[in-house]
Parts: sequence; C-alpha cells; structure tokens
Amino acid sequence: MHELLATLPASTVVLVGQAEPGSLSRPYEVLLDAIDGRAEVSDEQLAALTDARRSPVERLHTGVAILAGLIGDRPAVVVFEDLHWADSESAALFERIADQRGPRLLIGTYRPDEVTRRQPVAGLLGRLERRHAVTHVRLDRLTPAQTAALLAAATGAPAPLRAATALHHRTGGNPFFLEELLRALPGHDVEALVEQPLPWSLADVLRRQVDDLEPASVRIVEAASVLGQRIPFDLLAGVSGTGEDDLIAVLRDLVTRGVLIESGEDEFAFRHALVREAIAGQMLGRQRRRLHEAALEVLLAGGSSDPAMVAHHARGAGRYDDMVAAARGGAALYLSIGSAYQALQLAEMGLDELPDDAGLLGAAARAAWLAGLLDDALRYGRRWRDLAGAAADRAEALYLLVRIAWESREYDEMGVLTHDIETLIAQLPPGAGQARAMTAVAQSCYLRDDLEGALVWADRALELAAEFDLPVIRLTALLEKGSALSERPQSAAEGREILSGLVDEAEKAGEWVLAARALNTLVQEVPPASPDEHAEALERMRVDAERAGFESLAVATYFQGRARLAQRTGDLRVAIAALEEGREHDSGYRRRGRWADYHGVFLAGLLLEAGDYDRVEQIVADLAALTDNPPVTVPGLTFHLACRRGDLPRAEAALGDLLAGLKRQEWRSGEQAHDLTSAALELGLPSPHLDRLVDELLDADVAPAYRTLVGAQLTEARGRPAEALPGYLSITEVPFFNSAIRGTVRVGAARCLLAADQRAEAAAHAEAAATLLAGWAGWRVAQLDQVRAQLGLAPADAPPAVSGPASLTPREREVAVLISDGLTNTELARRLYISPKTAAVHVSNILRKLGVSSRTEVGALVGRR
Repeated sequence: MHELLATLPASTVVLVGQAEPGSLSRPYEVLLDAIDGRAEVSDEQLAALTDARRSPVERLHTGVAILAGLIGDRPAVVVFEDLHWADSESAALFERIADQRGPRLLIGTYRPDEVTRRQPVAGLLGRLERRHAVTHVRLDRLTPAQTAALLAAATGAPAPLRAATALHHRTGGNPFFLEELLRALPGHDVEALVEQPLPWSLADVLRRQVDDLEPASVRIVEAASVLGQRIPFDLLAGVSGTGEDDLIAVLRDLVTRGVLIESGEDEFAFRHALVREAIAGQMLGRQRRRLHEAALEVLLAGGSSDPAMVAHHARGAGRYDDMVAAARGGAALYLSIGSAYQALQLAEMGLDELPDDAGLLGAAARAAWLAGLLDDALRYGRRWRDLAGAAADRAEALYLLVRIAWESREYDEMGVLTHDIETLIAQLPPGAGQARAMTAVAQSCYLRDDLEGALVWADRALELAAEFDLPVIRLTALLEKGSALSERPQSAAEGREILSGLVDEAEKAGEWVLAARALNTLVQEVPPASPDEHAEALERMRVDAERAGFESLAVATYFQGRARLAQRTGDLRVAIAALEEGREHDSGYRRRGRWADYHGVFLAGLLLEAGDYDRVEQIVADLAALTDNPPVTVPGLTFHLACRRGDLPRAEAALGDLLAGLKRQEWRSGEQAHDLTSAALELGLPSPHLDRLVDELLDADVAPAYRTLVGAQLTEARGRPAEALPGYLSITEVPFFNSAIRGTVRVGAARCLLAADQRAEAAAHAEAAATLLAGWAGWRVAQLDQVRAQLGLAPADAPPAVSGPASLTPREREVAVLISDGLTNTELARRLYISPKTAAVHVSNILRKLGVSSRTEVGALVGRR
C-alpha cells in the first residue's frame, strides 16, 4: 500500500485511516485517524462527528461532508486499513463513500480469517458485492519461499533455510505476524528470531481474541493451545474432561469467533499459529505440564499412531523415556513417508536427551540432507560415523557423507572420506557392510568423474549383493553403474536401460530416493526419445522426490528439468521462465555448495542465447561473489559474454582464466564446446587463441556429433565451406541435439550450399531451420535471418517471390501477431528477448512484405490466424 501511495501525483488527495483492535467501541475511529492533523477540518465538525447525542444519520452526514470538503473535485485515494476491526459507523461511512461519484479510488483492506458474522465488515462486504463494481485483490499467506524472500528483504541478506522454514511454521505464513516479530528484534538476527518470545504488543493483540470467553471456554482453549498444531476432538475431550455436547458448543463458538478452524474430520486447529503460542505463553508451567501429562495418558491408552504427538506431550510432561521411544519410531516413520523436516525435528528431540544415540544421529543426518540442510546433515553425519557400532551403519554414514561433501563442493573432503571407506572395506568381511561401503566408493568415483572407478566398485558391490541377497544394495550399485555408463556417448544406451529398469524396481520397493536419482540422471544425461516421454519422466522424478522428502530434486532440479525440456523443444521463453521461477524460489535462502545460486549458470547461458547481455552481466557478478564456484563457471561466462558483446580485449583477458579452469575441470561437454566456439567465431578471436581454446574444449569423451559440429564451424570460418558441408549434413538429425542446435546445423549447411550456389538446397535447409528456431531468439536467429536475406537476392528469372502474410518468416509471423495485439517495439523486445533495434527491423520487414504503411493494418491482415 505504501508503495502505491508513493507513486501518486502530488495533486492527488490521499486519506488513510487505520482501524485498531478495540475500534468496535469507538465510532468513526477510521475516519478520525485519516483526518488527524488536517487543519482544513474544523473543531465544530469534529465535535459534531463525535457527539453521541446526535442521531446516527446526522453524524454520518457530517463524516461525508468532512470528506467532501477535503477532496472537492480533485482526484483522491481513500484507504480504510484493517476493516475487520472497524466500528459499524466506519463501515457505514465506507459504504457511503463508495456511492460517491468523481475521480476517486476507494481501498479497503481486511483479513478474511478475522471476519466473522459478529463484525460490521461482514455485512458491508456482502452489500458491496451486490451494489458496486468491486475488485478483489487476494493476498494469500506467504509460502516458505516468500517467507524467506521477506526475511531477506528486511535483513538485507539471504535467510538461513532452517530459520526461514521455522519462522514460516511459527507464523503460518502471515506477513503481519512476521513483520511484528522482525520489528521486535533489533539487528534482525533471523536465527535468534526463531526462539524469540512474542513481543508484548503482538501477544496482546492475539490474546484479545479470547478476552471475553466464559471460564469453561477459557479452560478448553487453554487445553487446545497445549495440544499443539492439530487438536483431535477426542483428545481435547479427554484432556479437558468435557462432555461431547458441551465441547461441541464451545468449539462452535470458537470457530465462529475465528479463533479455531475445523481442519479435518473431528480435528481442529488455531486459525493463527501465534494465537496458540500467545495463549499457552500466559499459562503457568505447572498448568501446561499437567495438560501434557493428561494428553500423554490419553494417547498411550488409545494406542496412538502419531509418534510426533506422543513425543511432544512426553517432553512437556517430563517423561523422557517415552519421548525418546516416540522420537525414534517417529523419525523412521516420517522418513519413510517423505516428511524429512518433521523427521529431523523428532530425531533432534530425541538427541536432546540422548546426544550420542547412533540411530537418532543417522535419522537426523539423513533427514537434514533430504531437507537441504547441508550443515546440519554434515554435523550429524560425522557424529553418526564416529559412534556407529555396526559396520553396515558406519558404511551407511560414509555413503551419506560422500554425497554431502560433493553437494558442498568439498572435494578434498571427498578424497579423505573415500580413503576411509577403502580402508573400512579391507577390514570388513564379505557381507552387507562391505557391499554398502563399495557402493559408497562407487558413488564417490562417479561424482568425481572417475567413471572407470565407479564401474569397478559398482560391479564388486553387485557381486556381493547377489551372493548375500541384498536387494537395496543391488539397486544402489545399479544406480551408480547406470549413472556412470550414461556419461559416455558409447555406453549411454546401456546406462539408460539399467536406470530405466532400476526405477520400476525402486518404486516397488519404496526406495524413493534411488528412484528419483535414477530418473534425474535419465532426464539430465540421456533424455527420453520424445518430448512427451521426457515430460512424463520429469514429473515422475518430482513425484518420487516428494515421496522421499528430497527437497533438492523435488524443487531445484525439477525447475532445471522443465527448462531443459523447453530447450529441447525449442522454446527459449519458456526455458528462461522456468529458471527464473526456480531462481526466485531460492533467492531468499542462504545456501552453499552447488545449491548456492543453483540456476544462475544455466539461466546465464540461456540469456546469452537470447541476447540479454545486461542481465548476464548481473548474474556473473552474483556468481563471482560466491566462494566455491567450479573453476570454469565465472571465466567461461565472462569470456562468452565478452565475445557476444564484441569486446575483444576483455575476451582475451578472460581466456587465460578460462583455459586454466578447463585444465582443472576433469570433464568436457560438447554443448559447452559448441557454445564457446560459436561465441569466439562471432567475435573473430585470433586463430592462435581459438585453436588453444578448441584443443582444450574437445577430448575423446565429447560426443562425436559435437566434435563434428565444432569442426564444421571452424572449417567454414576458415573459408572452406565445401569441406564443412559434409560435416553439417551428417548431423542434421542427431537426436540428442536440442532444436536450437539442430537449427544452427541447418543454417550452417544452408550457408555452405549458398557458397556453392546451390540455392534450392540452401532454401530447404533455411526453411527447416526456421521451423526449428521458431521459438528461439538471439544470435542463432540472426544468423538464420542473414541466410534468408541472401536467399532473397535471387536472380530476376527466379520464381516470383511470395507476397502477403505467406511471405513472412515464422519469426516475422510471431512478431506480426504481437503487433496486432498493440505491442510497441520496446514491448516486443522484452517479450521476445531481443533488442529494440532488432524488433524495429522485424517491424520494418513486415510492413514492407505486407505492403502496408501502419501497424494497425498489420492486425487486419494477420490477426490471430
């Protein structure tokens, strides 16, 4: 609201009134707040407005007159804040203002959760719906990501993932409550805020909701506040000792007041989590302990299947043996159903009492890793490894620690851990422990790009799994083997077959982490044959990851999968939008390792494709601020950006760092080689520099099709198009090239054919490229446009050129449709990720081809056909 008001012209009259708790008993409270300090309002008018001896109609007319005098005929914005607390007179005045004519914007804010039939605003809302043009702008509760973003905006730094999650849970995503908590803590230490007591002002506001309850209702609402987030009817009845009919009556009243909501069948919850906290906070410790004891007895007597509830009340009652038993069982249960954060909370509850319990440490480490809390996972994982009694548990801990070290980009730590695992293998007899340790080494080798080592250790683990009938270890070993095979072009088909079969088995066995990881490899490394199958595998990965509570695959990797699918089908706009959504989701969180700005590199690459170089510059700066980037990330993007901007000195300066980074990077990517070579060729990088770059980018592990593509590009650039042409023609239908790359292959072939004066064949390739690049932008489309321009320079005896709408290229048709929608050149550039200058060129070509002189005529000829 404040941002809106700040944009208004100085000539606009702005009146803002705020209702407060207790306003129901203060007539015209909102208007009085809005006109406070206004010299134009006379003392006589104020006296008439507040004179209780006058009739309600007279006072209402006085209020309308005051507003009319302040506004006159000028534009005005009138705001009544928090109408759910407003008195009936203010509500009536709001309705009367809505009847007034003139250049006025009337805004009323309210919280739907606070509105009950007892409040004046309830009737007002119904009447306004029937009588006036009302626009509802619904502001839902904050999501966890939005909570993190608000915390980041308030504190000026990304919020720790765990603290943001806890504060979202504590406030229920209510931005008002979150702001009040932040306001009460100078310095904004977000982690301290999690345990910070409620500020008195907020606690007082919250407790007012139950100030006028009868004693019997107070007893029940206090019992409910101790029971927790979920309040089962039978449990509340047992704890409070209230009969069913009496309890139903009290609960109905609490729901009507908006204190409680009916959250399920025979289950209730506080409408606002902090109301429960405020009520429980004013109770005596002995009161709370007795209620916890009563709840625990009811739960244990009924054989409760909810270990979290049992553990909560056992801790509150001081019965720690019961708490630890429930924590153990509950952590295992919640891990099995994919509730990683809840599993972590229960495991930590148990560890508060038994800090060296290996089982609880293992559960805490696994849960923290799945939830994306790498620091917590590392801390618990190390203690688990050190305290594990059984060899299989120690191997399990080491397997997890290797994964955590890789995600944290602690590569030296991975080496130390791998050595420890190999030492453990030598000490263990053949069996489950040794086999599990072998899968840990296989994983470490695969993650460190030692594919041969991964295959050797995976095969050894598979032999033991077969000998000792170890089905889960067999699946784990198959995952590492299939993943390693999929990395190499010559064995990718075999890897796909292994992983595809593994997914079905893992899902049947309930091994959701293994299934999700296998599907992730399938969609990232060896995509399915068709886009539809690709999309199906991606959704299947997300579902399996959610079942496992695997946060990184269910969210961050899923966004990247959506972008890769769009990239495959040639839709650059959708690919960029998917990554922007993922990056926005993560922007408020403080992460490290490979999850720090996880989408930045991919997004920068797509923006380079689109020609949005200013945004790439910002992303490179963001990435440079991180401490543990891979060696090629920042130098590669800096070099690529300099090439696309035509900045030779900067490109040459960045080349040294890029080459040094490539020497440290153990893997090579054909797509990376094509992108950087294309950029260097566009810049005109001197041949000695170009040769050094290409030699470093290409090795035997790069797919032959990419080697052929880069070779054809270099040969053509060196003035030998006839030699380059066979290379282009041999790779026009490579299945793992995305649409954009296949389009560029066709453009290259068309250029070489044009050089040989084979215009018909060149035109065929250009048309094929136009289809492939219809959803693309940037340098690839610019190259296509150049070829098409050359083809337009046909001899006089060439077939007559097509005219009218049919003469438009796919890109021009897209632009023409947007012109018919009324978009300006600037808006076209923003929508299509091109420069305004390029947009102007497209518009000029369209007007010429259609034989019209104005943009409005384009709509008549093209429209939405």
